Amino acid sequence: MAANGNGERGQHWEAQLRKGCLEMAILSSLWMGRLYGLEILRCLADKSNLEVAEGTVYPILARLRAEGLLQAEWVEAEAGHPRKYYWLTGPGRRRAQEMAEAWSNFSASLTILVEPVLKGNKS
Repeated sequence: MAANGNGERGQHWEAQLRKGCLEMAILSSLWMGRLYGLEILRCLADKSNLEVAEGTVYPILARLRAEGLLQAEWVEAEAGHPRKYYWLTGPGRRRAQEMAEAWSNFSASLTILVEPVLKGNKS
């Protein structure tokens, strides 16, 4: 794999792309209802191949809550530790919709641009 201008491996761009989509992915994971932290992590991994560390997700959840996009509540578990459940507020649902629409438009446009690259076509 080729190194970039900073001497790093060429996959740095992929990490930045994933990082840029993380807020939208977290909000989207909560679209259908309440989830606790580990369920959010599993949803991200299972539905979007976003393998994210707890130390990355929890600060984002705290920020989204502070911005009024999420609500949270501690719930006692029948077995084990209490779990903090998160869900979207009205503004959180609107933000998720705005982000999903922007992503859909952006990715559709970008797909048109990269399609010849994927097919190996030269024009």
